[in-house]
Amino acid sequence: MLILQILLNAIVLGSLYACIAAGFSLVWGVLNVINLMHGSFIVLGSYLAWGAYKALGVAPWTSLLIAAPVFFILGYGIQRGVLNRVIAAPVLVTLTLTFGLDLILNNAMLVAFKADYRQLVLDPSLGSLSVGSLVVPVDRIVAMIFSLLLTLALFFVLRRSRVGRAIVAVRMDRDAARLMGVDVPSIYATAFGLGTAMAGCAGVLLAMIFPISPIASGSYLGKAFVVCVLGGLGSVPGAVVGGLFLAIVESFGSLVLGPENAVTLSFGLLIVFLIVRPQGLLGKRGFE
Repeated sequence: MLILQILLNAIVLGSLYACIAAGFSLVWGVLNVINLMHGSFIVLGSYLAWGAYKALGVAPWTSLLIAAPVFFILGYGIQRGVLNRVIAAPVLVTLTLTFGLDLILNNAMLVAFKADYRQLVLDPSLGSLSVGSLVVPVDRIVAMIFSLLLTLALFFVLRRSRVGRAIVAVRMDRDAARLMGVDVPSIYATAFGLGTAMAGCAGVLLAMIFPISPIASGSYLGKAFVVCVLGGLGSVPGAVVGGLFLAIVESFGSLVLGPENAVTLSFGLLIVFLIVRPQGLLGKRGFE
């Protein structure tokens, strides 16, 4: 039963990893921008959920209705106002720019909230659900369900909507999409806005489970990076598969090697995939 409990916990954690990585993968795959602000956006989303609950009593899952449009507008504005000016530059330029913007955002949160960890504690508590000897807190189940729903919503936006088809077209061939009448700068901004909205919503859900602090942004960014490599760049299903795979490996690896080695294990797995299968589990060889 211990194995089943670990597997259940890994599935819950993997769904959150998928939500964390989906937006990061979208931005990287479409804009060819490694967005180093992604982890800070997640933390900012957690603070939004914490502040809304403390000040207004708004439940975290209700805060998603606030976080999604606010973070989309934030991401859209950053891309159109700043990143779009250097979007055609080498990757190192955009990498350095997002690194600088992340320093500004992260230090602004340190000034506003300090480095102290804060916790969103629901009152009354949602309790836990037991099936035999298996136990899982209800707040984790809620976070898992909304994570999967958000990831599924992003998948359908990319597959079923006109904007989504335009995003995919730009990802496959920017010049051909422009010749077909696609407003490429607008699509870039929309994709970045969607990625930022996913990050903010992931932060809202993570606030239900994990402590909140600006210093956690690097950890979330690292998870997003690893999941993208494992699942395949620019693929929403790849983010889900990569997230679940990473969570299962970490959970069972922690059982064998100890929880203190979970981070080492995840980045070791990253190195192995970069050598053996750089396109990821669902990626296609040759995609740039």
